[in-house]
Amino acid sequence: MNDLSWTEFERVEMRVGTIVEAHEFPEAKKPAYQLTIDFGAALGLKKTSAQITKRYAPETLMGRQVVAVVNFPKKQIGPFMSECLVLGSVGEGNDVVLLAPDFVVENGLRIG
Repeated sequence: MNDLSWTEFERVEMRVGTIVEAHEFPEAKKPAYQLTIDFGAALGLKKTSAQITKRYAPETLMGRQVVAVVNFPKKQIGPFMSECLVLGSVGEGNDVVLLAPDFVVENGLRIG
């Protein structure tokens, strides 16, 4: 594993956002949801695909705050364009637990 410099880490823009839409993504190769996340006035709404179906149902995701990387290039996933990457811990069998702040914070706040 390579060491990451502080300058490299600072380039990763992780922000808090609130999930405002969550739908099944039947066209995905692996079970996934399509999410729309509100990152506040500066960044607005961004969409992503997330393989989080083992622990979460779409209705339990609505209103949940999450941490995501917002400065990756957009990525085409089948018919869907992903604009950010939701972060989570990945356990055995691709069992993902979303990363989130302990308390509700303003959408768009940077993680650092």
